[in-house]
Order: sequence, then C-alpha cells, then structure tokens
Amino acid sequence: MSSLSSFKNPAAYHLLSYGTLLGSTLFQSFIGGIIAFRALPRPMFSTLQKATFPAYFTLQSIAPILLMLTYPSPTSSSWGWRPLLNGPGRDRLALVLISTMLATGLVNLVYVGPQTTEVMRLRKHQETRDGKKSYDKGPHSEEMQRLNRQFGMLHGISSLTNLIGFLGMCWYGVLVAEGLRV
Repeated sequence: MSSLSSFKNPAAYHLLSYGTLLGSTLFQSFIGGIIAFRALPRPMFSTLQKATFPAYFTLQSIAPILLMLTYPSPTSSSWGWRPLLNGPGRDRLALVLISTMLATGLVNLVYVGPQTTEVMRLRKHQETRDGKKSYDKGPHSEEMQRLNRQFGMLHGISSLTNLIGFLGMCWYGVLVAEGLRV
C-alpha cells in the first residue's frame, strides 16, 4: 500500500496528466464523438461539438505542459523540463513527443477550432439566405459550396492534427513503459 507521501512525487502527477490526456483524446476522437454524431440530429451534434471542443483542446494544450513540468528523467535525478532539453536521446525523444502533443493541441485550440466555428456560423447564415441546410442534397449556392469546402478542409486539418497528437501520445506511452519495472 502506498503512503500519502506519494502525492509529493512529481511522477504521480506526470502519470495522471498523461492518462488524462490519452484517455480523453481516445474517448473524444474514437468513441464519444462518433456516438454523438450517430445519435444526435445534426444541429444538436453541432451545438455539442461547439461547446465541447474548446474545453477538449484546452485540455490537450495544458496536459503536455504538465508533462513537461513533471517529467521524471530516467537518465538523471532531476525533474521537469531541464532533462528534456539537456538529456540523452531518450529524453530528447520525450521532448519531441511532448512538444508534438502540445503543438497539435494549440493548433486546434488557437487556430483550427475558432476558424471552424466561424465557418459554421457563416454556413448557418447562408442556410437562412438559401432556405436550405448545408448538408441537404444539392444543388447549393456557390457561397454554400465554398463554405462547405472550407468546413471540410478545416475539419480534415483538425482531424489530422488530432491524429498526429494521438500517435505522439501512444508513442510516448511506449517510451514511459520502457522505464517501468516489472
């Protein structure tokens, strides 16, 4: 049985941050989002995603920072970001993977997410002008076609960015597992 002193160990917070990041990304990307898309009418799904994504992308941006601050270097006795910068190959790989997770979260939080929300807002206005939903069968106005293409491109960029971050998380998990004692 562990003692309460374990709560003073940065490794505990490192592992909890990593687990939260990986679990939330796995659930949102491959389970919750897909179920919501299938179960909800499109307008409700859109409202849910618009409310969920800022919190999700914020978590994807904060958790890697916590990983950097609590990084337990297997090659030195120090903690935090310094071993990531100055350590040997394993620590440098950890830095690359954590930085990838941070970058992908920030790209979605700061740029792609807000741009997608703006295009969704513009499509809603265009639907009112056209008297037709953006996802209804065509033909669509040229403006709606342009907005649909733009939305599709942004959604694809967000999904690819999210997938790159997720793969980085998985690789980092394997790297962490190499340091565990069995």
